[in-house]
Amino acid sequence: MAPKDPAEKAVRDIRRRTRKQYSAEEKIRIVLEGLRGEESIAHLCRREGIAESLYYSWSKEFLEAGKKRLSGDTARQATTDEVKDLRREMRDLKELVADLSVENRLLKKSMTGAGGDGA
Repeated sequence: MAPKDPAEKAVRDIRRRTRKQYSAEEKIRIVLEGLRGEESIAHLCRREGIAESLYYSWSKEFLEAGKKRLSGDTARQATTDEVKDLRREMRDLKELVADLSVENRLLKKSMTGAGGDGA
C-alpha cells in the first residue's frame, strides 16, 4: 500500500477539525424525522450530511433515554454549575446551623444564669 499523499492527510485533518457539532435539539429533530418515516433514512442522512451509522447511534441513544425516563430512572448527571450552586448552598446552610447552635447555647447559658432550670 502506497503512503498517503500529505495533501490528502491535511484535507482529512481539516475536515475532522471543522466537523459540525450538532446540538441536542438538532439530533432530536433528525431522529424524529427518521422515526416519522416520511423519507428513507439514507435520504435523510444525505440531506443532513451525516453518516447513517451516526443517525442510528443517535436514534438508539434517544430511545434508550426515553425508555429509562418512562421506567422511572430519572437520575442524571449534574452540571458543573449545579454542583457549584449546591455546594455554595450547603456551605451557607452549614454556617447558618453553626450560628444557630452558638445562639442556642448562649440562650441556654443565659437562662441557667438567670435562674432557669438548666434543662
